[in-house]
Amino acid sequence: MPELHQIALKIVSNGKGILAADESTGSMTKRLDSVNVISNPENRLNFRETLFSSNGMENFIGGVILFDETIRQTTKSGKSIPELIIQSGAVVGIKLDTGAKVLAGSPEEKVTEGLDGLRERLAEYYELGARFTKWRAVYNISEKYPSELAIKSNAHALARYAALVQEANMVPIVEPEVLMEGDHDINKCYEVTAKVLKECYKELKLHNVNLNGTILKPNMILPGNKLKNKSSTEEIAKLTLKCLKENVPSEVPGIAFLSGGQTEIEATQNLNEINKINDTNFAMTFSYGRALQQSALKHWGKNQEDILNIQKIFNHRAKMNSLSTSARWTEDLDKLNIQ
Repeated sequence: MPELHQIALKIVSNGKGILAADESTGSMTKRLDSVNVISNPENRLNFRETLFSSNGMENFIGGVILFDETIRQTTKSGKSIPELIIQSGAVVGIKLDTGAKVLAGSPEEKVTEGLDGLRERLAEYYELGARFTKWRAVYNISEKYPSELAIKSNAHALARYAALVQEANMVPIVEPEVLMEGDHDINKCYEVTAKVLKECYKELKLHNVNLNGTILKPNMILPGNKLKNKSSTEEIAKLTLKCLKENVPSEVPGIAFLSGGQTEIEATQNLNEINKINDTNFAMTFSYGRALQQSALKHWGKNQEDILNIQKIFNHRAKMNSLSTSARWTEDLDKLNIQ
């Protein structure tokens, strides 16, 4: 599938990464509530259109993941959202899963749903302009979890999803997210992530998924957010790289990390550190939602008309993450003055 390989490379190469703008209506409502803006289709579109029409898109963003509502929306200029994204040179993506639901047989855990009718939905999204997709599985860490059942069930669903996506001529992002909630140490996160990745690739191979037409969206190896002893950036980078080298087949062209609750600076700094020691052929980049948008959202909440500064903030964050894909980010470069 040389065409899918080329699309994957276009999304993750040349210092570019992914803007994850696929928050569901519920998630987006929480974000807008946090800046005291009413969540309605117009406001959700207004914020996203402000970002999608910024210069940073052209220079630093290779792909944008959309939610079902957004891929169907039309901008003020009369262009569709997919047209606006394609015009910037980025690839249009779509979130396909319908969310993590209670796993029968292990009610403390989740399995991601959305396979029913997926083939038909894929055909429609392709017509709307999508060329890559996303499906997220979540795993929690505790003394008992994740269970074998959760690891296997989610890997199986991810593989079925990826096979259907490639059949529809699109690139699947495979996103097995080991959550950072908890008081576990960094070694526990390493051990669980390794298990999860192993099972995912076993299932992907079983389902005849062509790995060089896929992108992996994993968590970094981090200690739990309730653990008092924080790990150094160097340790995070070293264990993350080790885990990926040992468990991700070399045919995968790119790895686009999720930010998973890290601050904007932490997400950038940790990616920079990983790329300092990256001795693989994987393009190591970002697929960030909050870590690309949070500062811009705060400013937008204060004054939606101040498009210049909202875009300036977003462009800066996108540029910082782009620099971190080649280990050229520094703390000094990350200072931004907004009048």
